[in-house]
Amino acid sequence: MTWQVSTFLPLFLVSFAAAWYALRPRTANKKVVQRLGVIYRAHNQAEVEMIELGQRARRLSDSIGDAFARFTFSEHLAKLILYAGREDTVGWIVLLSLVCSAGSAAIDSYFHAPLAVVALGVVQGLFMPYLWLRRKKTKRLKQFNEALPDATDLMARALRAGHSTGSCIEIVAEQSHGPIAGEFGRCFQRQKFGIPFREALLELGMRVPSKDLQFLITAILVQKETGGDLTQILDRTTNVIRERIRIEGEVRGYTAQGRLTGWILAGFPLAMMGLVNVLSPGYTRPLFAEPLGQKLLYLGAGLIVIGALIIRKIVDVKV
Repeated sequence: MTWQVSTFLPLFLVSFAAAWYALRPRTANKKVVQRLGVIYRAHNQAEVEMIELGQRARRLSDSIGDAFARFTFSEHLAKLILYAGREDTVGWIVLLSLVCSAGSAAIDSYFHAPLAVVALGVVQGLFMPYLWLRRKKTKRLKQFNEALPDATDLMARALRAGHSTGSCIEIVAEQSHGPIAGEFGRCFQRQKFGIPFREALLELGMRVPSKDLQFLITAILVQKETGGDLTQILDRTTNVIRERIRIEGEVRGYTAQGRLTGWILAGFPLAMMGLVNVLSPGYTRPLFAEPLGQKLLYLGAGLIVIGALIIRKIVDVKV
């Protein structure tokens, strides 16, 4: 009975956390409900209670974030959240990591996995939110870089039509889509609030870790300091960004075979083990039951990870 309770409780907590995260009210909905709650308090009591519940959970995550604020990884995690375009806090990501780790350990314990597998599941659960944020950051940065040449070209055409530089940024925010519209819109709003143009651009470069964007910001700021025809500078910057994107695409095409080789070499042993178990059930049981077999499994998994990291390092060509 004890092991059943110890298994059910973490699974229940994981399910509750996942359901709360999926159903929690978004920022825009919170603002709308809060404003309506001031006028129609009695008619929106359920929504207001939901917001208060979310605020209590937010205070818990903030307390966790304050506890980890003195560690170095907290600053790195905060930057990753910013680059991913999320509004979560460090405390919430840490709390989510702990919940995923506990859930993974509970599932492995339920299936009577070896201690090393349970420990591996705990580590995997801890890094799951981090890897998810990295994936969101990569996807968002790719969308931004793909739209940046067209946005720069739009700025050059707006300048030729007689608009100011600040108005060009507003035009890009209004006529673009995706992350670039939000970031340029935020930059324009910062200028409207009285932030100098130079500082607003530098803050834009801090929010988006894009080398192409750094080229654009540097070109604009240099033109502001030294003078010159900004439209020609933007045209040249657009050509540089597009050539860089083209070269990156060619490099990815040349290294596609190496990446595919890495995936095949990493997945082939697992696929073969599954196929052998289907054709001959119980054939690989000694690998999991015998101490020598478990050591061989750990050694094989370690060698696969090392090989995958080496192949990734080889095919990761910086442009």
